[in-house]
Amino acid sequence: MAGWAQKSTAPSYTVKGVLIDSLTQEGEPYATIKIAKKNAPDKAVKMAVTGANGKFQEKLNVAAGNYIITISSIGKAPIVKEFILKPSVKEVDLGTMISSEANNVLKGVEVVAQKPLVKVDVDKIEYNIEDDPDSKSNSILEMLRKVPLVTVDGEDNVQVNGSSSFKIHVNGKPNNMMSNNPKEVLKSMPANTIKYIEVITSPGAKYDAEGIGGILNIVTVGSGFEGYTATFRGNANNNGVGAGTYAMVKQGKLTVSANYNYNYNNSPRSYSDSYRENYEPDKENEKYLESESSSKSKGNFQYGNLEASYEIDTLRLLTVAFGMYGSSDKSNSDGNTIMHGADRQDFAYRYRTDNHGKGSWYSINGNIDYQRTSRKNKERMITLSYKINSQPQTNDSYNTYLDIEPDENKLDIIKELSLKNFHSDGKTNTMEQTFQVDYTTPIGKLHTIETGAKYIFRRNSSDNRFYEAEGASENYAYNENRSSEYRHLNHILSAYAGYTLKYKGFTFKPGLRYEQTIQEVKYLVGPGENFDSNFSDLVPSVSLGIKLGKTQNLRGGYNMRIWRPGIWNLNPYFDNQNPMFINQGNPNLKSEKSHSFDLSYSSFTSKFNINISLRHSFNNNGIERISRLITDKDGEILEGGHKAPYGALYSTYGNIGKSRETGLNFYLNWNASPKTRIYVNGRGNYSDLRSPAQELHNYGWNASAYGGIQQTLPGKVRLSLNGGGSTPRISLQGKGSGYSYYSLGLSRSFLKEERLSLNIYCSNVLEKYRTYNNHTEGANFISKSSSKYPSRYYGFSMSYRLES
Repeated sequence: MAGWAQKSTAPSYTVKGVLIDSLTQEGEPYATIKIAKKNAPDKAVKMAVTGANGKFQEKLNVAAGNYIITISSIGKAPIVKEFILKPSVKEVDLGTMISSEANNVLKGVEVVAQKPLVKVDVDKIEYNIEDDPDSKSNSILEMLRKVPLVTVDGEDNVQVNGSSSFKIHVNGKPNNMMSNNPKEVLKSMPANTIKYIEVITSPGAKYDAEGIGGILNIVTVGSGFEGYTATFRGNANNNGVGAGTYAMVKQGKLTVSANYNYNYNNSPRSYSDSYRENYEPDKENEKYLESESSSKSKGNFQYGNLEASYEIDTLRLLTVAFGMYGSSDKSNSDGNTIMHGADRQDFAYRYRTDNHGKGSWYSINGNIDYQRTSRKNKERMITLSYKINSQPQTNDSYNTYLDIEPDENKLDIIKELSLKNFHSDGKTNTMEQTFQVDYTTPIGKLHTIETGAKYIFRRNSSDNRFYEAEGASENYAYNENRSSEYRHLNHILSAYAGYTLKYKGFTFKPGLRYEQTIQEVKYLVGPGENFDSNFSDLVPSVSLGIKLGKTQNLRGGYNMRIWRPGIWNLNPYFDNQNPMFINQGNPNLKSEKSHSFDLSYSSFTSKFNINISLRHSFNNNGIERISRLITDKDGEILEGGHKAPYGALYSTYGNIGKSRETGLNFYLNWNASPKTRIYVNGRGNYSDLRSPAQELHNYGWNASAYGGIQQTLPGKVRLSLNGGGSTPRISLQGKGSGYSYYSLGLSRSFLKEERLSLNIYCSNVLEKYRTYNNHTEGANFISKSSSKYPSRYYGFSMSYRLES
């Protein structure tokens, strides 16, 4: 271990002082102290807190030069003071510094001896990804397990405030691709590209009304010092390799940053099987359907952005950004399906399937923002924004049916189940343009008004071309009746007004937002009728915050949120790649509306960070997946003129859900010592789900917890142990599967200013595969499925930083 140690020759200085409250004239306890070089204010050389009497005395092992100290605490304006360290003066006394009430909204709290990871505001919680050592080796998805009010289950499904319907923003701007594919995108993006993540639990009137669970705002890394910085990183694990770089240059008024990351992934084979029992009494020879399959994929994920900002003068700022991320992959799978009779001795039919294909999805975006600040009042500003985003996706696959038995009934089985070899060539794209104006102005010292307007033009297109081959041939012919091409246009107009009152330790934020959605759907190919649909939504919100003493907050609020159906919910394409499991979207869906009430308590001291949140929500027109068994012996003609065979499980979507959910979230961080951090992040909730139209009702409890310990060992080696799990989560027609998880990581930084970082990590090392089970029940069937995914994961990563 001695080889890991690094001898320091920097001189030792002492900086001391005392922080006094301007009103009480008493010492200000547990205020956060940050000391940095004057030319690099964002890179702390020392983090500490004031004592119970407001005093501080800190030792610095740094070189002589110009430094800056920043002291902040709950609801107080930050204190910034410059000082000089000289070789001839070993002790610097900064004297008495006075803290005063902040003139803006209650800000977050940073009151821990180690670098703070959590901040709390009246309507959001922030988790500092950049200062968590695990971010050096983990993906964003793994880091989300630590974020308060966020849960990630064993299948990597993400929920915010107990809901899967949430929105993701990047640097304050909505990102539809991430919102639509959070699992796939976030597990592919390295966490070391992220500065912090905000969980906006009570989105006010300024934010779009979409996102029932709330908003995840992902803020990427950046800095504010003069000069340049560049970081090069690489990683290798049992599933693939990756490399990336981040660079930033600031020269005068111009700042330019660039980030790029590439990962190649070659996942081990996954396995799945399913079982379905038919309760229909008149079809005893087709009672039990069983299938099993395996699949394998490999591909790449890329992520990159380029951003430039220019301070025209002290009042005007211009920002331009361009970014992209996405993936392309190839996959293959094979499976077996058999339909047993009631005695399980004979079978009605069986066949094998072979599927191979390739696909891709990307998000390409650009934006330009202009911000103008008032000369008389720096808190008064207007912002003009334009954003464009394109999300192309492709899927090209071939499916072949083999060994159809019994041979004497082969032709009848092919006809009844539509077992024709096919080639599916699908393309979808979402093009979105956004125009926005926002205005904020203070009124006196206690009041702030914000207002704005926004227009979004969203064009969803779907083109699924279907080719069939008769018998076992490869003579594919285009089938227009099974193909689909349509355009889905959205015009979304919105306006909002919000008000903030801050008086001493009390904050009050009501707001009102209006959104008008004009929707047009046009079918160009395939069955389907053109239609128009308009929605008008008035969305109120209110948040309150009360400061209880120096280190405690009590927050409450009400929010109404909406969730517009996505293209995957609306697309009427008849997906019968597996003829016994058919999926189809519903173009007649409406936006669902959710109402929520929140109450939370936060306490932050030098040793303990605690956040407890109680939330109740209800929804009377939720979009739910509906599954039913086809019972007509001759099959059934469905939406668009498509036919589903007897015994198939047909699934679509409908505004049929009525839900009530009450949940309790808790987060605890204990800084047991300057080298030891222990944390727990958990949630428990009770759900009641109903669909009167389908005569369905399900209810039950669900709990999840994730925790760990971070320890600095001798030789500056950082150890991280994490683990957690969840009970099964219920759905309207069944329940999912519980899970458990554990991981270990070791990291060490080397060279001057810790420019070189090395990390090794592993998770679930004793478990090669993990099994997840799902259970669904209907009026005339029961269905069970089981999936086995690779679980064992281990790897190595490194990064090196250059800077001026």
